[in-house]
Amino acid sequence: MELDLKPLALTGVESKRPVIIAGPCSAETEEQVMTSATQLAGKGIKIFRAGIWKPRTKPGGFEGVGVDGLPWLKRVKEETGMLVSTEVATAKHVYECLKAGIDILWVGARTTANPFAVQEIADALKGVDIPVLVKNPVNPDLELWIGALERINGAGLKRLGAIHRGFSSYDKKIYRNLPQWHIPIELRRRIPNLPIFCDPSHIGGKRELIAPLCQQAMDLGFDGILVESHCNPDAAWSDASQQVTPDVLSYILNLLVIRKDAQSTENLNELRNQIDECDNNIIEILSKRMRICREIGTFKKEHDMTILQTVRYNEILDKRGAQGALCGMDSDFIKHVFEAIHEESVRQQMEIINK
Repeated sequence: MELDLKPLALTGVESKRPVIIAGPCSAETEEQVMTSATQLAGKGIKIFRAGIWKPRTKPGGFEGVGVDGLPWLKRVKEETGMLVSTEVATAKHVYECLKAGIDILWVGARTTANPFAVQEIADALKGVDIPVLVKNPVNPDLELWIGALERINGAGLKRLGAIHRGFSSYDKKIYRNLPQWHIPIELRRRIPNLPIFCDPSHIGGKRELIAPLCQQAMDLGFDGILVESHCNPDAAWSDASQQVTPDVLSYILNLLVIRKDAQSTENLNELRNQIDECDNNIIEILSKRMRICREIGTFKKEHDMTILQTVRYNEILDKRGAQGALCGMDSDFIKHVFEAIHEESVRQQMEIINK
């Protein structure tokens, strides 16, 4: 399904990169909301964000003030001139936000993962022209992400955008949520005219990671940033460690290097030609490797051997990972490449054995 989109066209907001949406993780009190908004507006931020309803992983934590906080956002809009935005997860949330005059809605990662919930939101938005941003699902599933966008677009909404907030992983490393940049990159390839925002707060989980993540997003051509900024981050009622003050946010944004989306110089074209030649060579080598794998499959069939030889497979992964590291590449990247190659080798050998 091809999305029928039109520009976000946000009133009073320049369309140039990056579009910044900033504010606290949660709307906690009217004073906290107004103080944060006033400070951000003073830094030139045009769009304010705050969570009114906060779905938490486990019960017992602060889950938002609910509809009582919507008048606070309305006051932000009236007194600062900023556009205001918040997350919706149910049809009731949508109705309450529309009544309160909220300018931009976003769908959270947990909701995106549930097609029933997304469809409920889409049905509630029929006949409304409002920008809606859709976060990636918690799991790295591009089709699920696109499916959520398609459902909302199918309800007649054309001012859509995506928010990349990273993907949950049992094995936590540097980031709270793994970036897996290749997934939003593929989303951009599939839907070129879809604006993509980066949520560095949820990817990083630590305020010191926000600056480098913002720069990475800009280097990848993202259109905007959705970032958490609180007037007193250390006292925040939710996700304190990933929020920054408006002053710090302003410092981060002022240091961003915004590069041109594309250049078509002769030198770049020549380098791209070299890449094409390398890719052709890789495909030829892979074709030769698969031919050898098929011969191995025939041998295994004739000698009644199992396809999977675990010791050999582990040996390949370890050796190739080490070789890649010596050549200046990440060993995990090389392992992923050879895992994919091995998967195709097994598939081809299965065809031979089952003939």
